Formats: sequence, structure tokens, C-alpha cells
Amino acid sequence: MRETLQQKRGRAAEILARLRRAHPGARCELDWSTPLELAIAAILSAQCTDRRVNLVTPALFAKYRSAADWAAVSPETLEGEIRSTGFFRNKARHIRELARALLERHAGALPERFDALVALPGIGRKTANLLMVTAFGRPGLIVDTHCTRVSGRLGLTSRTDATKIEMDLRELLPEADWGDFSHAIVFHGRYTCLARKPDCARCPLPDLCPYVRRLAKEQP
Repeated sequence: MRETLQQKRGRAAEILARLRRAHPGARCELDWSTPLELAIAAILSAQCTDRRVNLVTPALFAKYRSAADWAAVSPETLEGEIRSTGFFRNKARHIRELARALLERHAGALPERFDALVALPGIGRKTANLLMVTAFGRPGLIVDTHCTRVSGRLGLTSRTDATKIEMDLRELLPEADWGDFSHAIVFHGRYTCLARKPDCARCPLPDLCPYVRRLAKEQP
């Protein structure tokens, strides 16, 4: 039988309850001390691991402390400093454009409104939601590659577009749970429901997961 919206909401609530128990320390694993640092780290994390970004950012954050500092650095200097994170030319451009926009529009500070964040260079919906949840303590659903994969396997969405996935999850979860779900689902994808070979034997969700049932049917 097709799952009703109410049934799916109940399953999503149970998924979150179990993930909270399985990953009680789930959080953003980027190191930061100010909202601007988190925004910079998030830009650097594109196509790069948080671990690699965290190796690079201490020296950067000691050197560049304000939007004015980031705006003033030359492209060549910044590119050299972030080269190991990959796609360093684009990332350097996004960082400098973000810093200039903050100086021009917001007196150098990151705004705390979602619509203002997504209007900034280098800040898409994923990063804006990350900032809302992690830096400002506001509701947000952070749809990254882990959330996309795990939510799909769990049958919470059939979409592949990040914005559409976000909208599907909004329908299933109370606003107050968006942040916890975001961090829990990312932790689960990063450490259990791996892309190449999910560790289903260690997963707390097998009876709630259509992917597990599909794998069982495919076994000879």
C-alpha cells in the first residue's frame, strides 16, 4: 500500500528519534568562531572534506578577521592559501565577492535573514540554511550530498534537486526539528549510510528503510 503523508510524517519522526540516539553529538564539523568564518569555511568545503578545510582555516582565520580583510587580499595570495581545498580560483573569487558585498550592503556583517543570505555571492540555499541553523540558532534544512542520498534511501523524498528535497522534508518535519534532522542525517550519511557501501548491519533504521528492503529482495 502507498504510504500516506501522515504515515510518512510518523516514520520521519521515528527516524529522527533514532538518529538522535545513534548520533547524540551530531553537529556541523567545520571549525569556526564567527558567522563569517563559518560562511568562508562552507565555501571552501565545496567538493572538499571538512577535515581538509579544518586544516586550512586556522591560519586563514588568524590572518583575516573581518570582511574588510577578506576583501583586501589579492586573488593570487588567497588562491595560494586555499589551493589544497580544490577549485581554489572559484572559491577565492566567491570569498572576495562575498566580503565586498557584506561591506557594501551590511556594514561587513552577515545578515541573519535567509532571504538576505541567499542574495549574497557564494551563498546558496545549503550554506544559508547552515548559517541559519549553526550560527544563528534558527530553523533550516541543510541539504547536502549526505542528506540527499540518505533521505532518498529512506524514501522521504524521490527528488534529486536539492531545493525540491528541502521542500519535501519541510512537509514531513516540524520546523523545530529541522536543524537536528539536518545534522543527524549528515552524520548518518557520513559514518553509517555510506555512498558506496552502507553499513546496514550497524544502522538503527533497517525496519524504516525501503532501501534495506530492496536490497533484501535482490539477494539470491
